[in-house]
Amino acid sequence: MGISQNDGTMEGWLYIIGSNRLGLQYSRKRYFILKDNCLRSFKAKPSSDSEEPVRSAVIDSCIRVTDNGKASIHRKGFFIFTLYNTSNHNDQLKLGASSPEEAAKWMRSLKDAALKECPDTANNFVACSKGRWPSFIRGGSRRAERKISVDWTFGSLTHTESMTSDVIAPSPWKIFGCQNGLRLFKEAKDWDSRGRHWDDHPAIMAIGLVDGTSEAIFRTLLSLGPSRSEWDFCFYRGSVVEHLDGHTDIVHQKLYSDWLPWGMQRRDLLVRRYWRREDDGTYVILYHSVSHKKCPPKRGYVRACLKSGGYVITPVNQGKQSLVRHMLAIDWKFWKLYLRPSSARSITIRMLERVAALRELFGAKTGNCSSEFSSRDLIRRYQHPGEVRKIEEGLLVEDEVEKPEGRASLKGLHDAADEFFDVPEPTEYDQFENEWSADLSMEQHSMNIQQPKLSSAAVLVKKLHELRVQKKGYMDLQEVSREDNISCSYGATLQKDPSCALPCSWGSADPSSFLIRGPSYLQDRQKIKAKNTLMQLVGVDWLRSDKREDDLGSRYGGIVQKYAERGGSEFFFIVNIQVPGTTMYTLAFYYMLKTPLEENPLLHNFVNGDDSYRNSRFKLIPYISKGSWIVKQSVGKKACLVGQALEVNYFRGKNYLEVGIDVGSSTVARGVVNLVLGYLNNLVIEMAFLIQANTEEELPEVLLGTCRINHLDASKSVLVKP
Repeated sequence: MGISQNDGTMEGWLYIIGSNRLGLQYSRKRYFILKDNCLRSFKAKPSSDSEEPVRSAVIDSCIRVTDNGKASIHRKGFFIFTLYNTSNHNDQLKLGASSPEEAAKWMRSLKDAALKECPDTANNFVACSKGRWPSFIRGGSRRAERKISVDWTFGSLTHTESMTSDVIAPSPWKIFGCQNGLRLFKEAKDWDSRGRHWDDHPAIMAIGLVDGTSEAIFRTLLSLGPSRSEWDFCFYRGSVVEHLDGHTDIVHQKLYSDWLPWGMQRRDLLVRRYWRREDDGTYVILYHSVSHKKCPPKRGYVRACLKSGGYVITPVNQGKQSLVRHMLAIDWKFWKLYLRPSSARSITIRMLERVAALRELFGAKTGNCSSEFSSRDLIRRYQHPGEVRKIEEGLLVEDEVEKPEGRASLKGLHDAADEFFDVPEPTEYDQFENEWSADLSMEQHSMNIQQPKLSSAAVLVKKLHELRVQKKGYMDLQEVSREDNISCSYGATLQKDPSCALPCSWGSADPSSFLIRGPSYLQDRQKIKAKNTLMQLVGVDWLRSDKREDDLGSRYGGIVQKYAERGGSEFFFIVNIQVPGTTMYTLAFYYMLKTPLEENPLLHNFVNGDDSYRNSRFKLIPYISKGSWIVKQSVGKKACLVGQALEVNYFRGKNYLEVGIDVGSSTVARGVVNLVLGYLNNLVIEMAFLIQANTEEELPEVLLGTCRINHLDASKSVLVKP
């Protein structure tokens, strides 16, 4: 429909999404203008600035914007987002755009407007000149209400000041080859607290440059129709089992067998597919295997387990081209012991070569490819190295035959302007295979030394448990065994380990790993490394209860009250992160300031300011330093204003300020945390807290404190007894 942005004004066509009394959704096309914290709507594009709007609303600091993803109304697709008032969740407005780019621009402009100072914050969000905005749930039946979108990305809902990373960290990827014009990477191995590699199926990534816009590539990757056969030589048939929300589906995919090693039975995948769009035009598609009652295992297929995978499509060269990253970590469910682990990795690498097919497809559309061919022709060009001459299901087992590599180079099909070329070097590939085989044998040897022998019954139970967890992809917190502690000393329930070698422990993260606003940020938008922290982390709580645990600083016997009884000048800043559920989990960080509060004007203003000021300033930088790729991709490494997305409660005491973050107040944040909790035992989580500096006098920013949580264990949380 087209939108325009100039002089701080955003305008264009949108659709108001509502429901009638029968619960049926409808859409009404309106022309919207956002200017100076005021959102106005018209039935037609206004001819003058003095024209009276049909409705108008004030966008103040109480307004939040959520992304509801894609929806179809009367066979027309919309990308929907919702505005709601935090003081009254029934006070909301649902809007639809014709493309994800338009929806993203409107959401960004509305979020920016909400952060600005509003002259009259008492006005109701839906107050209008001629009537109220149409209510999304007015008169609708409960069955007709759409499910709330669950986003896996914490940074997507919160206000991020830039799309670049705010964490300095080494890349977890190591290149091991270049094949069919794609760079191939393996993920650096993560080790659990016992020193044992926790994932037997390492993540592998292929990167290629595609001549197409990120939106066009995104739509191509999401399609499960006949057009997919033009590039995906692995794909046979696919269907959506269940549509969860505008961003999430349960998808079943059947794979062809002719690209697999000879004799290998056909595979299928049942995955949870999630997508999102970043503000810079990057699209992220994430997959992981799930089980679903509507799609049991199919006869004639072996269901592989996709531990984590997906695509990241980043626009480059003014959006004319896109850098496509495709990552997979798959358990192909081999059950014959004679099959080498290298064979499974070769199949995964083969599947990643779909990026090359995607590149050729878009190259043909733009005229950069000399010939067109279908995916069935393309598969014959990609010869698979070291095919396995085994029959999985039959009784006959043929001897493995070493065949010479007959990989057909695609160099002749590439344009001279391609960034990467096919460089098949068998010696490097063999070295890579030998390296992994050696690592695997050493790992198995160490496991044999460290693990005591179990009885056959114990081994069977252990295998069944691992199989069940593997099918789910994660472990529910409610299923973890618990150790009830008798007493609770607030501020000391989680053990300290500066080296972070012990499981379920805490330490301080390196401040120089985080980027903060520099002294000239308002002019050059440059960030600098943090040098130190203003406060010292002196304690961490890991609690569970059947209710919210607020105001921990006032608890008798805790670290805060002990210092208060001494009459010292120490001031405490407490960050209390509350995770909802059948059991409420609380992760609280206690930071201590030894210098007078008045010596830090920004912190002093924050401690003594009102909640609106605090919500516009309190900032968090998350970072998963060790863990699964899908968790890292979900959490991100970008600074965000927590108070702009979540309900935050503040508790002011004589010698402390406690910031209570209710993760359950947002379905988006709750989705992220639930994903993190599923992989909790395998994660090392780092965070930094700070107060955002908005003026030259407040710059440069200073970190309040950092933390590092090592392999947190739900079973070791301390029970808070009434």
